Amino acid sequence: MPADQPLVVVSKSGSKRWISAADTAARKLGLKTGMPASKAQAMVANLNMVDADPVADAAAVERLALWALRQYSPVVAVDGLDGIVLDTEGADHLQGGEDLLLSGMVNKLRGLRLTARAAVADTWGAAHAIARLTSAETTVVPKGDVAKIVVGLPIHCLRLPADTIQGLRVMGIETVGELSAMPRAPLTLRFGNEVGRRLDQMFGRVAEPIEPLRTPELVEVSRNFQEPIGAAETIAKYVGKLVVQLSARLEERGLGVRRSDLVIHRVDNTRQSVRAGLQKPVRDPRRLTRLLCDQIEKIDPGFGIEKMALTAVMAEPLSEKQIASSLIEEAVLDVTPLVDILGNRGQRLYRMTPVASDVPERSLRRIGPTDDETGADWAVNWPRPSRLLPYPEPIETLAVLPDQPPVLLTWRGRRRRILRADGPERIFGEWWIRPREMQAVRDYFVVEDERGERLWVFRAGDGVDTETGSHRWFLHGVFG
Repeated sequence: MPADQPLVVVSKSGSKRWISAADTAARKLGLKTGMPASKAQAMVANLNMVDADPVADAAAVERLALWALRQYSPVVAVDGLDGIVLDTEGADHLQGGEDLLLSGMVNKLRGLRLTARAAVADTWGAAHAIARLTSAETTVVPKGDVAKIVVGLPIHCLRLPADTIQGLRVMGIETVGELSAMPRAPLTLRFGNEVGRRLDQMFGRVAEPIEPLRTPELVEVSRNFQEPIGAAETIAKYVGKLVVQLSARLEERGLGVRRSDLVIHRVDNTRQSVRAGLQKPVRDPRRLTRLLCDQIEKIDPGFGIEKMALTAVMAEPLSEKQIASSLIEEAVLDVTPLVDILGNRGQRLYRMTPVASDVPERSLRRIGPTDDETGADWAVNWPRPSRLLPYPEPIETLAVLPDQPPVLLTWRGRRRRILRADGPERIFGEWWIRPREMQAVRDYFVVEDERGERLWVFRAGDGVDTETGSHRWFLHGVFG
């Protein structure tokens, strides 16, 4: 079906049929959710209409929640019929902050051809309302600004029953601010406690804990405490016991953990969580215990912890390794434990690997710190600098064309006299990547200045024909 062909999803109850969702093309033609299906058909000829499938929709939302659980936060739950809610506290720094977390999530969903809006706020209720009622793809509400943001929102964002919303509108109440200014006693007498509870949740006056999504395939162990605990050494002791139980469960299934979440349930009905990620599947209790205990300082026990739950949210098959019988074995240095420790402290780790390309800036790329070798190598005989600049930087030079190195150059405001040079090494453009590189060439030189610093410079073009390059000079790397 063409992308510009309007499409709507139709829900029904008895003989009543209405639009429950509409794509961009349909909305541009004036179709809206809640509109009777017969009216939509009258407005748009040959409208594509699909019957709603609530069961399939609920399953799809749950799959998205599981995806978010593995990727972004230890505490994720389904939020209504069309959303998910995450507790991002303590998890956003692993994504570079709240803004990058939201934009990255929305962009990944767009790659799956899903349109999404996301919001971060102090309360679940505020984030729920803002994500559904603002046109911005991502919104981050500064801490303490929830009240200022939500007072102008319509009352239907409070997750109240439809008859309650209708009753409030009959009273002339349209916004959250107007409702919050009303005396609480008459509202409770007429509508019950739900109106006040939803208001208090939105403004953060009462807690609204997120019950983490759990499915049968997730391996989880937990411990309830008759007397609340709070000391760091006590928390560490029970973390170790939970890890041993989790490792035993994983061994029964032949699995190793790649990502584990420790969720702390406090006596004030709030939750905290810490996450431990590993580069490869593991079920070594000592190693996993250390990764989790390293983060105990992030836990605020408050008035006490009444329950701890440890879940393997990402688990993969773990094959046993056969021990060699040789008396003399070659020592193999495994840096994976160190990588795991640094990664769980928020460090973004990677290493560089060669790529089969003559163009220097394309001849390497980032890979994971423990990824397998690609097998590629640099097939060059000329020396390469130990430090390659992200982009070639323009320099001012004095040089004789077409094939002589510079005798003077100025880089970053400092003038240098060149005493020695080696080159040129000619590198051609890759016309199969970009057609405009058909004629492009670079002539590279290794030069040494009066202070003994060795630089890697090049001239764009062959020094004769301007079609091959601008004949400007650039510095691309530094040796040693």
